[in-house]
Amino acid sequence: MVAAMRMFLAIAAASVALAGCAAPLARATPTYVNPVLDADFPDPTVIKAPDGSYYGYATQTQRDGKWVNIQLARSADLVHWDYLGDALLAKPRWAAATQDFWAPDVIRDGARYIMYYSAKPDTSDERHGLCLGVATANSPLGPFVDIGHPLQCGSGFVNIDPMALDDPATGRHLLYWGSGFEPIKVQELGPDRMSFAPGSAPKDLVWPSPNKSGFPVLVEGTWVTRHGGYFYLFYSGDNCCGPKANYAVMVARSRSATGPFETLEQATGKPHSIVLEKWGVWIAPGHNSVVTDGAGQDWIVYHAVDTRHPRVKPGDELNTRRVMLIDRIRWVGGWPVIDGPSATPEVAPVP
Repeated sequence: MVAAMRMFLAIAAASVALAGCAAPLARATPTYVNPVLDADFPDPTVIKAPDGSYYGYATQTQRDGKWVNIQLARSADLVHWDYLGDALLAKPRWAAATQDFWAPDVIRDGARYIMYYSAKPDTSDERHGLCLGVATANSPLGPFVDIGHPLQCGSGFVNIDPMALDDPATGRHLLYWGSGFEPIKVQELGPDRMSFAPGSAPKDLVWPSPNKSGFPVLVEGTWVTRHGGYFYLFYSGDNCCGPKANYAVMVARSRSATGPFETLEQATGKPHSIVLEKWGVWIAPGHNSVVTDGAGQDWIVYHAVDTRHPRVKPGDELNTRRVMLIDRIRWVGGWPVIDGPSATPEVAPVP
């Protein structure tokens, strides 16, 4: 009996030792499939906050029959998103009677957050155009409160799609914006970031096709990011949506945040500067932001239309339901390369 017990204990100990030497099971690599937010979420800007979360802001939409002025969502990994509602709960007093708020951009300034956005003022008619607005909050969650007056207004739809950048080379606060068949512009902001610097003037950076011929006849949706000693200016054109949707993302680069910028077409002799265009069921991709994940990889965040579901409601215009997608940016020969949304799972960002 004693001998049998000793043998049993020896076998058990050997089994435990062998189990301890076994190789651990390999963990599956996280993957994702576009879209990452399957709802109308146009013109997405995504930032990473000090709390480690990613916050996404987007153009107005209707949800459950109610208008959302500036949409807000949050994610821990850029793939799974929680929709949080409206980041701009109260309309500004200068645009209280209209319902046109879009293309938000948010930048952190110490303990506060500043949102730049586009809006249609109450005074807008055929002779008065759109405005750039500014709102602030103490948290990326908002609520953002408008400063009480537009940053700038003008004719047509030139004053849209703002994007703020702190130039790491000079320390200057910069604001990019523009469309309305005019060039993308940049101008220095003052120390308060809520007005343009005294004595500054807008500078033209990237132009649409001259004489409204060829592609693109308009440029908009600017996003500037720095990589490898260059500033890369991503921009979009032509028609974002509707029956004639013809959107794509293009790129130019410069050693300086204020240019001059050389487009991909000018630098390489390619027939265009497009780095992201329609692919498979996805059409009209564009108006992007760029965010870096936990592994230092750059990701482009943008909207596109799913041709299988191009409207929110049956009565809506074609190609107006713009959902949010992401794709990894590969840097090849000093230029961004984007493979476009795949129909199969792709390796996910690193949180």
